[in-house]
Amino acid sequence: MALEIGQAAPQFESVDQNGNTVKLSDFKGKKVVLYFYPKDMTPGCTVQACDLRDNYEKLMSEGYVVLGVSTDSEERHQKFIAKHELPFPLLADVDHKVHDLYGTWQLKKTFGKEYMGTVRTTFIIDEEGILTDIIKKVKTKEHTKQIIG
Repeated sequence: MALEIGQAAPQFESVDQNGNTVKLSDFKGKKVVLYFYPKDMTPGCTVQACDLRDNYEKLMSEGYVVLGVSTDSEERHQKFIAKHELPFPLLADVDHKVHDLYGTWQLKKTFGKEYMGTVRTTFIIDEEGILTDIIKKVKTKEHTKQIIG
């Protein structure tokens, strides 16, 4: 069943790039940008992360916390963050448990091959933990504009 705007965001627990436990409930009272992306160090994912980095102050001034989620390891996240000076945590969802909760781990098809992978999607969660937006057609170069206009 797909998530819908107005529903409570599924609660999750994961680890960030430093092995710290991160729970959605840690951010109650703040707005959360929870963005799922396929892979660190790839062109589209890098452009998206850098757009969020370049607009991070603006996002923070609007009351947002940014959390990136992919199936990459903590070590790979550390390299991605260091290389691009990302100011927000990346969650290492290697067993795709968080992906499963949000419906972003799906069958994909590229060049005729089918495989399971991350569908690039961003969920905007309000201070009470309610989904206020689900961005399915992510524009990697203009992602912040999609979030706060």
